[in-house]
Amino acid sequence: MSRTPARSRQVLHGIDASGSHPVEYRFAHARNGNRHLVVVFANLFAPDDYGWATGILDNLRSNILWIRDRFDGQNTYYLCQGMDFGVERSVIGLITRVMKSLNLTPGDVTLWGSSKGGTAALYFGLRYGFRNMVASVPQLRIGTFVREVYPDVGRHMLGADMADDHVRTLDAIMPDLLSAGANPDAHLYVVSSPQDEQYATQVEPYLPLLQRYQNFNFVFSESPFITDHGKVTQRNTPPLLGIAYLLVEGISPRLGITRHGYEEPEADRSGIDAFLTSTSVVQSSFAAPVVTTPEEHQMLPAGAVRLAGWAPGAVRVSLWENGKYLASAPVGADGGWVWEPGRPWSAGEHAVRLFAVDPHGYQSERTDVRFTVSERDYAGHHPQGTLPAPVVHLPDLPGGLPETAGLAGSAPGAAQVGFRENGVFLGAAAVAADGRWAWDPGWSWARGAHHVEVVAVDAAGGQSPAVAVSFTVVGTPAGAGPAAY
Repeated sequence: MSRTPARSRQVLHGIDASGSHPVEYRFAHARNGNRHLVVVFANLFAPDDYGWATGILDNLRSNILWIRDRFDGQNTYYLCQGMDFGVERSVIGLITRVMKSLNLTPGDVTLWGSSKGGTAALYFGLRYGFRNMVASVPQLRIGTFVREVYPDVGRHMLGADMADDHVRTLDAIMPDLLSAGANPDAHLYVVSSPQDEQYATQVEPYLPLLQRYQNFNFVFSESPFITDHGKVTQRNTPPLLGIAYLLVEGISPRLGITRHGYEEPEADRSGIDAFLTSTSVVQSSFAAPVVTTPEEHQMLPAGAVRLAGWAPGAVRVSLWENGKYLASAPVGADGGWVWEPGRPWSAGEHAVRLFAVDPHGYQSERTDVRFTVSERDYAGHHPQGTLPAPVVHLPDLPGGLPETAGLAGSAPGAAQVGFRENGVFLGAAAVAADGRWAWDPGWSWARGAHHVEVVAVDAAGGQSPAVAVSFTVVGTPAGAGPAAY
């Protein structure tokens, strides 16, 4: 399960792929057992298409579900793609599953958003019977708005030609719900302003329909400091958060009632934990990528680092080092992948972490590969398999060896020698300019017979044939120190 802190709250990332469109989400558990869920929808310019996800909602004690509006690379108002409303069905499916896994009802849910996110909050709240909706500067004639103001979004939602019939269909969605008096007992909190350039066409004509709701609350914000659409929400963030705090506590600001606290510290979280695990971005059933090149702890030249391997079922492999993103390598139809950075690497040890990503965006468990970049250039490079095998001079003691025995020898032309036993990497030793090397494992050998393979590696990563050395460890005689080689 992927876990990312958003300030002081732990945020879990997931993908619900049970509907026709996979829906990406973030989730934070309630504090102190609060029994409420706030669902957050994103505006058009929300970072990474998650709204209000910068920590501004941290102090809410409720569960929080952020839903990403990114379907096949574009925004959809959480409604449709090419007039296919499978997006809407997938989104309400996610909300419903989270709500039920928390043992909550629609009366325990607040839908929240600004601009496009405010439209979604009103739409899903009215259509599906949720109790509370908080919407700042929504658009209520969606089709006309996206066609005229954001045509890229319009083409994604309406179809390439943005046909008039499709525009009329989306234009009617919100007015039809309001005209029908859908969800008449809902608590609606709408913020707008005459300084919002969208107010005259997107909000004001529908105020009479909204005012038919007995629990409709309208914050009409006028200020010389409000200069455009976005400034309305920015200016009204404190009162919006105040409304949210009260709703989370079970109090309607308009009615001034009823239930305060609304907490259950010992609530059973098994349902939501099971849902989060099953939809987590990181899926244990998805095999981690295999790295075939370089081998673990291999010595490589700075200008010839190349990673390759296998990741069947993935579309790409994501590579990171020290928490920083390096690149994504596409995965071929046969499951193979290759990445060459195209830049020299710094000398020294490197640890690269990789994970595979499937077509739905799910991630595999992580794979780590460690290698060392040499300061040497390509001089002395040997094609694969032509570097001479190393020579092992020690151990050459008759009889058994002490538990602290080391190995030594020569490997002209090599940069390092590596040691394996039964396929397990034991360590490596640098080769001096005169070709000599010595290796102290730094730990005690198990008593008994050992069969170690020694391989030489040149500065460009070329490897020699392996040479085997066999010896028996009988223990360290009393008073004896480590063997000196």
